[in-house]
Amino acid sequence: MSAGVFTVGTRGSQLAMTQTRWAADAVTRASGVAHEVVTVRTEGDVLTGPLSQLGGTGVFATALRSRVLDGDVDLAVHSLKDLPTSDVEGLVVAALPEREDPRDALCARDGLTLEELPEGAAVGTGSPRRVAQLRALRPDLRIVDIRGNVGTRLNRVAPADPGDPGDLDAVVLAASGLIRLGLEGRITQYLDPHLMLPAPGQGALALEVRADLDPDTELARGLAAVDHLPTRLAVTAERTVLATLEAGCAAPVGTYARLVDGVLELEVVVADPDGSEVMRHAASLPGADLEGAAALGAHVAQELLGNGAGRLARLSL
Repeated sequence: MSAGVFTVGTRGSQLAMTQTRWAADAVTRASGVAHEVVTVRTEGDVLTGPLSQLGGTGVFATALRSRVLDGDVDLAVHSLKDLPTSDVEGLVVAALPEREDPRDALCARDGLTLEELPEGAAVGTGSPRRVAQLRALRPDLRIVDIRGNVGTRLNRVAPADPGDPGDLDAVVLAASGLIRLGLEGRITQYLDPHLMLPAPGQGALALEVRADLDPDTELARGLAAVDHLPTRLAVTAERTVLATLEAGCAAPVGTYARLVDGVLELEVVVADPDGSEVMRHAASLPGADLEGAAALGAHVAQELLGNGAGRLARLSL
């Protein structure tokens, strides 16, 4: 920090900027220290093609992490689902603010739900996890691979030009991003976990700093104040599943953990990429701490592996 101001690194998309400002404002309120936002161009913003073929989660995180390690910025804000599960030496996720709605959301023409979409409807998504679960639920749908920011994807269904009918009947996006952008009105159906399990960490933001940050600084105290333990417990279980399965964003793996009356509940789905077979497993742990949350995630993942999840999801184990 310099002159009583901490700097925050972020990607330049509208969603990333919105999320970063929200997180940085929370830290400023808790710490009393002002902030400045620094835009960082990442590999995922430059490369084209399906995200699952571009190196997965790391393409959005590496450049931001480098800027923190180099001391160019004090803090990076990531969508947690974009962070690889392996630790980076010299960095630590100092805060996980309270998670936004982790569910996936259907944004369809004419207010349709997933069940109401006509046979053969075209549905856009860039996520193999969503593709597999959509195909399991509705094998008749035509799944279209899409990329781009939230507005670009929504315009494939309802373009800004009312004379253009669009080429998709629906898209599936993270509800959290739509809510943060004030676009929840475009959601025609929240896809509950019994229909579609979200990505590990979906809806959560990770505030990452250098591991040697002095814990007695105002910034460190502000980060500690915005850290949300129920969120940290839930995403620890979810990301441990992903790490144990040695899977990334290209794998059709969904997770959902939550703390209910002191009990940490975890549900996981592993699917064949074509949706022809789906394997689910659930477990819970009363009174979980962080170590227990990690153990719960590892246990569920090992149970799935023992039942053939690696073969099913075509994981490279």
